[in-house]
This record gives sequence, C-alpha cells and structure tokens, in this order.
Amino acid sequence: MLKWLITFSWRDSRGSRAKLLLFVTSMVLGVAALVSINSFGDNLKRAIDAESKTLLGADLSFESGKPFSDSIESIIDSLGGTQSRRTSFSSMAYFPKSNTTRLATIRGHEPGFPFYGTIESDPPEAASTYLSDNGALIDATLMAQYDIAVGDSVRIGTKSYTVSGKLIQTPRETAAIMLFSPRIYIPLVAMDTTLLSAGSRADYEVYFQFADERDADELVEVLSDTLRAQEVRTDTVEEERANWDRSLTNLYRFLGLVGFMSLLLGSLGVASSIHVYIRQRIQTVAVLRVYGASSYQTFAIYLIQATGMGLLGAVLGSVIGVGLQSVVPVVLGDFLPVHVDFRVSWSSVFMGSAMGVGVTLLFALLPLLEVRNIPPLAALRSDFAPEEKDGRGKKEKWVLLGIMALFVTAFAIIQAPTILIGLGYSAAVAAVFALLALAATTVMRVLAAKPPSNVSYVVKQGMANLHRPHNQTLMMMLALGFGTFLVSTMIISESTLLGQLSLASTEGKPNLVFYDVQPSQVDSVISMIETANLPVLDEVAMISMRLSSVKGKSIESLREDTTFNFSWAHRREYRSTYRDVLAESEVVVEGSFEGTYSGSCLIPLSVEHDVAQQLDVTIGDSLSFNIQGVDISGRITSIREVDWRRMQTNFFFVFADGAINDAPAFHVVMSRTETTEESALIQAGVVRTYPNISSIDISVVLTIFEAIFSKISFVVQFMALFSIITGLLVLSGAVMISRFQRIEESVLLKTLGASRKIVLQIMTTEYLVLGVAAAVTGVGLSLIAGWGVSRFVFEADFVVPFYSLLILTASVVGLTIAVGQLNSRGIYDKEALEVLRKET
Repeated sequence: MLKWLITFSWRDSRGSRAKLLLFVTSMVLGVAALVSINSFGDNLKRAIDAESKTLLGADLSFESGKPFSDSIESIIDSLGGTQSRRTSFSSMAYFPKSNTTRLATIRGHEPGFPFYGTIESDPPEAASTYLSDNGALIDATLMAQYDIAVGDSVRIGTKSYTVSGKLIQTPRETAAIMLFSPRIYIPLVAMDTTLLSAGSRADYEVYFQFADERDADELVEVLSDTLRAQEVRTDTVEEERANWDRSLTNLYRFLGLVGFMSLLLGSLGVASSIHVYIRQRIQTVAVLRVYGASSYQTFAIYLIQATGMGLLGAVLGSVIGVGLQSVVPVVLGDFLPVHVDFRVSWSSVFMGSAMGVGVTLLFALLPLLEVRNIPPLAALRSDFAPEEKDGRGKKEKWVLLGIMALFVTAFAIIQAPTILIGLGYSAAVAAVFALLALAATTVMRVLAAKPPSNVSYVVKQGMANLHRPHNQTLMMMLALGFGTFLVSTMIISESTLLGQLSLASTEGKPNLVFYDVQPSQVDSVISMIETANLPVLDEVAMISMRLSSVKGKSIESLREDTTFNFSWAHRREYRSTYRDVLAESEVVVEGSFEGTYSGSCLIPLSVEHDVAQQLDVTIGDSLSFNIQGVDISGRITSIREVDWRRMQTNFFFVFADGAINDAPAFHVVMSRTETTEESALIQAGVVRTYPNISSIDISVVLTIFEAIFSKISFVVQFMALFSIITGLLVLSGAVMISRFQRIEESVLLKTLGASRKIVLQIMTTEYLVLGVAAAVTGVGLSLIAGWGVSRFVFEADFVVPFYSLLILTASVVGLTIAVGQLNSRGIYDKEALEVLRKET
C-alpha cells in the first residue's frame, strides 16, 4: 500500500510539479537563513575556542582604575612569568599638520604584549617598531577622517610622536568598539605622565604569560579576596572566551530568530498554496473515493506530496544556506574579534532542514485535513463542497493549531538567550501575526460590505478582487506586512536613539564640552572661549570621591557581609559637585534641596533617585565619602530625578555650596559653536595651550552613533531581507495559483469589450490596495512597537522618522505592484475557447 501511495503521489503531481516547486520556494529562504546563521554560529564558537588566548593576548591580566598598591605590586612580583604593562586613558590627540584635535583612547604599551596573537598594522612592521622609534599607531578610521599619513606627527599631552602606521586589529577590541573611541598606541616609557594627575581617569593593566602552564583560574580563585579588596579586576583566557562566546552567541541567536520569521512566512505561504491546490484536486480525490480508496489513503497521498515539498525545500535551502554562510562573517565583520573560517556545520544543516520539513508539514496539515471530507459524490457534482460530518474536524484543527504554537515557541526558546526572551519573542510574533490577520480580515470585510460608490468601475473591480472566493489576501498581507514591520521597527528605533543626541544641536544648548580643566586654568579657558566670540554656558567643579560608609556602616564591612546586597553603587568612584541651586535637568521628588552649608551640622546632600534605591537610603540617612584620603560626612536632605539625556553636567551626588569648595577638583566648561570650523579652531587653541584638557564635540558623538547604528541596522535589515523576499515569493505564488481565476476574469472582461489597458488597471488597483494595506499595517504596528521600545527600553522620547517610513511604504507598494504585474503577464492574451475547454 505504501508503494502504491508513493507511486500515485508521484503520478498525481505530473502537470503540477512546476506549481509545486513554486510553493517550495517560499520556504527555501527560511531554511537558508537558519542554516547560514547557525552554521556561522558553530564556526564562530569553534574559532573563539581555538583562538581563546589571542582574545586576551595573555594568560592572565590584572586591571585597576588606580595605580597598583604596594601589596598588589608584591603579588605581581611573586607571580613571576613574563610580564607586560599597559596604561589606558582618554585624552585629546592634536594633529599639527591639519591643526585639528580628536578625543581618543590612548594606550601606553610596554614591549611583549600581546603574548598571543598579533597587533595588525599597516605597514606590518609598525606593530613592533613604534615602541622603539617613539612612534604611534593610530586607528585606521581616524587616520582616514583626518587625512593623516605615516610619517606625520601627533601630540598627546606635551609629547609628540611620529605616526608609525595604521592600527587595524588588536586583541580584545573589534572595529565596532573602536568606533566609540579611536585607539592610539604609544610607548609606555614615552607617555606624558602629567596626564595622569590626581582626578584623571586611567586604567592600569599588567599582563602575564606563564611558561609553566599554571592554571590562571586557580590563581585568581586563591587571590580573589585580596584583589577584590584592592578593587583589582582580573581576566583569564577562560573568562575572556566565555564573555565573547556569551555575547556573540546572543547576537547570532537573535539573528537566527529574525531568520526564523521568514521560514514561518514561507510555511504560511505553503499552507495557503496547498489549500488552493487541494481545492483544484477535489475531482481527483472524489474519483479515488469512488474506486474504493479510504479518506485516510487519499489524505496520505497529498501528505506524501507535502513531505516531498518539505524535503526538497530543505535541501535547496540548506545548499543556499551553506553558500550564504560565507557572507555572514562579512556582514558581521565589525562585531567579530576573530577571523571565522568557512566550514560546513552538518549539525546546523540537519537542524535547519528538520525545522524546514517540520514547520512545512505542520502548516500543510491544516489544509490537508479537508481531503478526508471530500465525498465520492463530488466526482459527479462539481459544486458539491466538502463537509464535516461531525465536530471532529474542528477539534483536530484546534489541536493542530496548538501543536504548531508549541513547536514555534519551543524553537524560539531553544534559539533565544533565555527562556523568558524566547517566550516573549513567541508572544510578540503571535501578536503581530494576529493583528496583521485582523487587519487583512477587516479590509476584506469593509470592501465586501461597503463598496465605494463614487469611484470608477476599474477601481471597484480591483477592490472586489481582494475578497473574491479563495483569494490570497490574508497570506499576502501577513507576508508583506511582517517584512515591513521588521524593517520599520529598526528604522524607528534608530531614529529614536539618534533623536536624543540631536536634542543637543537645538538652539541655545551646549554642544562643546571642555573637561579636566584645572582650577588654575578655568579663567584662562573662559577667556579664550569669549575671545572667540563663543558663549560660556556653564562652568562647574567635579570632585572625585568614593563612599566610605553608608548609614554608619563602613563599605568594607558591607562588602564582607554575605547577606547584604553589595551593588555597583557601593563600589564605584563618583564625580560629585557643589552648588546652591538645582539644574534644569533635576527635579526633587523627596525632601527639600538645601543649597548652602552653615558649618554647624552634617553637610546637606542631594542624592539621585536610582542611586538612593541601590544604596537603600532615604531622607535623613548619613553617607561618608573619602576624597583623596580625607573623610567627609553628609546628611541626605533631598532625592532628585535627573534627566540624563540633557547635554549638561549631571551628578549622582550634589553637596551644598560652601562645604567642599576647597577639595581637589577639576572643572568642566561648556560652550556652543554653530559650525564645525568654529569648533575645530577653539578645540585646537585650547589643547595647544593646555594639553591636559580634553573636549567633546557633540556633532562628532552624533556621527559616531550614526555610524554604530547604521552598522547594527544593516545587520538586522540583512536578516529582515529574508522575510521581505519571502513575502514577495509568497505574493508571486499567490498570484500564480490564482492565475486561472484571473484568466477567466480577463477572458470575460475581454469578451464584454474591455481593453488590455482596463484589465491591467484593474490588476494594478488590486495590487495597489493590497500593497498599501500591508505596508500601512506593518508601519502602524511598528509605530506601536517603537513607542513601547522607546518608552520602556530606551526611556527616551519617541521619534517618528516620517520621511523614512514614507519611502519604505512607497517601496513596499511599488514592489507589490511590480511582482503582481510580472506574474500576471500574458493573462489578457489567453483565448476564450481555451478557457472554456478547461472549464468543461
């Protein structure tokens, strides 16, 4: 019987194999997306494991935000091995050739590092010669932006260095990381140490290589208490590997979830296609029933065909996915710390293929259930529709829908970083699909119930096509709408985040910040700004301090208390200020702000809301701080909410004026420029005079964030492209499977005197309305999603990029019309007799 079922399935498909192949193409890209992403993920994990030592560049590292104490230096000496030190800090780089400046991350190196892997430079020998030649390696992007060539000079602080070469790749850093702050490597021995004066931020690092292959993780475990007490961080090869593995796994798993959507869309297209295909096979099934075939045998015939479609789609998708695997590292190159070699991951191929076949079968089963209800009488009466004899069919459909939902949710949980994210992802996808389906149903009902009376016949007929029997409007709305939703949501999210930075460019707001200004330099810097006819919008002191006690309990005792929630707020360094008034970005939510100190009690202190929650303090509680060895105490008199998006100096702690005014501090001076030329000139002038001062141009920050988000957006849109193309394939398939209905309509219209132009206008109207409905629904849902993301994730003002969304909508509508017309070509040329013979 099985042999006969397979044989008949093959024979029955004759004459329809091209159509069945078209059905398959809608799920091929989904399989390809899964195979390519998961294969890349396996190869990435393999590359990280193989090059784990090059990620750190050493066997062990110690890192601290302050110079190592004598006790830590003793530990470093006792560990032995080969050692290399590095000091990193942010400072202005001045380029005399162009008289320009740029804030950069300066790394002062000793010879030796990295012990594993290499620093890639252009020319290659510059990676080693810069240490002996008093040279500098400069990030390649920075060199291109400022037209810097090898042999030019760069000044950092009071010292100048010859540019030895371009810095291309280094351990622990990717191209995306370097976009935030370009790197400049210089010899540690030639570094200007005045840039590391009191109040300056710097990271001090020492790297170890052990020839005896001792276990670095065990060393860290033994020394953990001592190092933690001295606020020394450690990193080992295993920790570095695990960190990269975790973050990059989350990245490719997320992309896999985006790719999975194209498989779901394709499977919906397959289900819709099989529904129409079964309708066209009613006569064949009825004849089989007349000759004695059971309902389950006829069901098995078309289930075998659906399985064959799934297998063929899985094979084609896997082949394409393996090919695309070589493209993924190029797309994600800026986010990768290692080179990922091409290698076929057979486990990923098997998983992607199994997912393709499984999802296709599950979605195909729903329309295949109708086969069992086709009676033998349908062989004699073409208008005899399948009927359900009892409620069993409905129950089976609900059970099948439940299985499909469980299957999709289970895969999302497997693919997502956490179970909660997987469940949330599944719920969000279900909600989007449900809303798209509701929108499609509403459109069809409105057009069917209230046809417009004041439009031409062409428009009426085109709209009527969207609710004709066995139409594919629902599937096409789901496919096109979801692809639009993905791309639109990314555009809105990007605009929302960039919009927060754009606020800094509004009239009157500061967009140029000078910091690390020493007290003796404040008046001179203000004078230079005013001489350049620029405004001084703010000047404020910043004092570095650390908490020493909370509510009378020392930080050391709280750290050792295993029952206490010791958080980031207890251990971090704070930069605080003093003033007698609130800033525009601050609102008191508890207590009252006291801006002056009389000297007769504890210093009045205002605390930011989130830090107050982390420290578990409220009005009246006491806090003590250590300022370079001097302890001061304050009493909380107010709790503030701070709008951190404002481009101004904001603080966690604000002391009353008159209490700590004489404490060691550096100052921040803020101004505003209207042109990049003004900004460049004043920055260069200040840095030439005072090399220790750094500055931030908000327009440069905005450019960096735009570059970062353009890269992230490109990655996500690359994956969303699978869904968009799948949607267009589903649209093509829907047009092709309803082609005979369109031919009938065309012949009838032509017989009644309609010209080719009128027929084409009717089709154009149909695709226009469909494209507009799908695009507007997708964009509308993305606006809701974008608002939710901006409100609850970014906590930012919602920004709507009207022009970008308008272009996206027009593009989707144009593609819908183009694909529909392309697949409908030649319909008008069919002869009436040919159609009538097929009908009879």
